[in-house]
This record gives sequence, structure tokens and C-alpha cells, in this order.
Amino acid sequence: MVAMPFDSRSQTASPPAARGEGTNKRAVACWLLAMAASIWVMIALGGATRLTGSGLSIMEWAPFRGMLPPLTDAEWHRLYALYRTIPQYELVNAGFGIEGFKRIFWLEWTHRFWGRMIGLAYLLPFLWFWWRGAIPRGLMPRLGLLFVLGGMQGAIGWFMVASGFEADRTTVSPYRLVVHLVMALLLFAAILWTALDLLRGRSAVSPAGTGPSLVPSLGPSLGKVRRQVVAAFWLAALTMLAGGFVAGLRAGFTYNTFPLMDGQLVPEGYLQLNPVWRNLTANIAAVQFNHRLLATLTGLAMIGAAIAACRRLPDGFARRAVLVMAGAVAAQYALGIVTLLHVVPPALGTAHQALAAGVLAAGLCAWHALREPIVGEPAA
Repeated sequence: MVAMPFDSRSQTASPPAARGEGTNKRAVACWLLAMAASIWVMIALGGATRLTGSGLSIMEWAPFRGMLPPLTDAEWHRLYALYRTIPQYELVNAGFGIEGFKRIFWLEWTHRFWGRMIGLAYLLPFLWFWWRGAIPRGLMPRLGLLFVLGGMQGAIGWFMVASGFEADRTTVSPYRLVVHLVMALLLFAAILWTALDLLRGRSAVSPAGTGPSLVPSLGPSLGKVRRQVVAAFWLAALTMLAGGFVAGLRAGFTYNTFPLMDGQLVPEGYLQLNPVWRNLTANIAAVQFNHRLLATLTGLAMIGAAIAACRRLPDGFARRAVLVMAGAVAAQYALGIVTLLHVVPPALGTAHQALAAGVLAAGLCAWHALREPIVGEPAA
């Protein structure tokens, strides 16, 4: 039982605050940051399951029963028998035995288990904060929607996995993989942005005049830097989208040279598919070239944004955020080259996918820091 506040002068319990009046933005923000970090781990685990071929090892979608791993030999052999009915076993892993099956099973089980834990780690604190009145009233619909979208992500994940059971397939559909990856990145971005709103102020959460502005008003200088950062951010987002198709087509296992592709700047057969738009998603040569090109454009745009930030912004959070974003883009570009040249070993490929979320996080922090101060807010 929670003790009620007591006034010794009147010797009566003071009435509890109305729900929603005792908001604790910092505590809610820390919870959301922990959720974003958990999704970041989930994205890395997803890359590992894809690169090791583990994603098709569990052929059942059991949201509740699947929380427990196989506990008996009979259950292990039942699941192994199911796995042996799909093309991936026959064409890739035939004869690798129950021990080989367990190796790929545990990684996929961990991936799914972590997703379930994220759901619980979101729902239970959400209900607690709501009950305590700690969540700003205007934020409730957004947080509820994010929980629903998180549940949908689990269904999308199974929709993706199920495509790998089709005849003559040893991997999942590239299109479904991209949808699953994009949804993960969108959830990560939305949760991180919401946490930044709570920590650094936003009119939809804090009424005008009650929260700190992010940067002093710098007029045209701020606008110019912000436009360059936003352009680099969207180029990075397009690069990640193209990277999803590289992953889905396993395009990184070909053209393992840089900067040329089989001795050519633009690979032969770039537009070999009809209609032409199919080359963007189904042509290995075009998909990898587009990913390289977008990554290079992102790097160049980020160099320009970093130079502009150093010239036009005072030393402070906003300038440092832009420079961190530039460093993340540079590190991801270098890691991508190393991963390609080494023909995508699982460790490097997983790190490359995880660092993509790092670029996204750095970009969101920089963009958030560069917004115009809300009218009526005091300068920081």
C-alpha cells in the first residue's frame, strides 16, 4: 500500500494529485531511451540471423508458447523435422544434423525472445507511468500508437519469415525484408525523437514558454546548417533503404572490389531488367551500385554540413551533434567498404547493420538540436 502524504497541522491526509498533473518527463524520456537502445540491439540481432541463415530455423509463430525454448529431446526433433521440410535445408544445410540445427535455432530464438521482452519492457512501464500520471497528457496517443506498431512489427516479421518457406527459396523475400527493416528503423526513430522532445522541449509536449529552446536564434545561419543536415539525413535514409535490398538480394557477395565494380564505374547490366524500375529492387548490379552511390552522396553532403556547422554555429550541443553525425557517417562508410572487400563475414555485416541505426540516431539528434526555437520559449 502506498502511504498518503500527511499534514501534521490538520492531521488529515492531503488529496492525491489529479492524474496527469504530476508528469515526470525525464523519467519517461529515460525509459524511452532504454527502449530505443533495446530496438538497436534487436536490429543488430536481425542482421546476425540473416547473415547466418538462422531466420528460417523456427517454422512456427507462437507468440506466447514460443517464449520457452525446446525443453525435451522430443521437442528438438519435432522442430528439426519441420525444418527439414523447407528448401533451405535441402539446398543449403542438408545433413548438418541436430547439433547444426541447434546452432541456427538459438540465434533466431534469441531474436524473437528479445522482441517479446521489448514488448513487455514497453507495456509495463507505460502502464505504470500512466497510473502515476507521469506521462504528459498530449503524449498518450503517440505512445499507444507506438505500442500497436511494435506489435505489428512482430506480425510483419513472421510475414517475412513465411516467405522463406516457399518452393525453391532459401532466403526470405527481399521486399518483405525491407518492410521489416524499415519498420524497425521507424520505431527506433519515433521513440528516440519522442525522448528528445521530452528532454529538450517541444511545443506538443511542453506548452510554449515552459521549456528550454534548443539553440539561440541564429537567423539565416541556423537555417542553412539545418537544411544541409536534413538533406544529409534523408540521403542516409535512402542509403539504408537501398541497403535493405542489398541485404535481401545478398548483393554484397558479388562485386567485392572498391571503388570500381569488376573494373567499371557503372557495372555492366545495370539496366538489364524490364520494366526499368525493377532494376532498383531486383538487379544485383544496380542495387549494389545505387547503395554505393547514395552512400557516397551522403558522405559528401555530411562533409558540407560539418563544415557549415563549424563556420556558422557556436560551440554547443547543436554543433557537436552535427559533428557526431558526420563521424558516424564516415565510420559507416569505411565499415561498408571493409565489409564488402571481405565478402560480408557475419561479424562485419552485423556491425554494418547496427551502425546504420547509429547513423540514424546521430542524424535525429542533430536535426532535433537544429530546430528553430519555439516562439515564446526562453533562450537556453
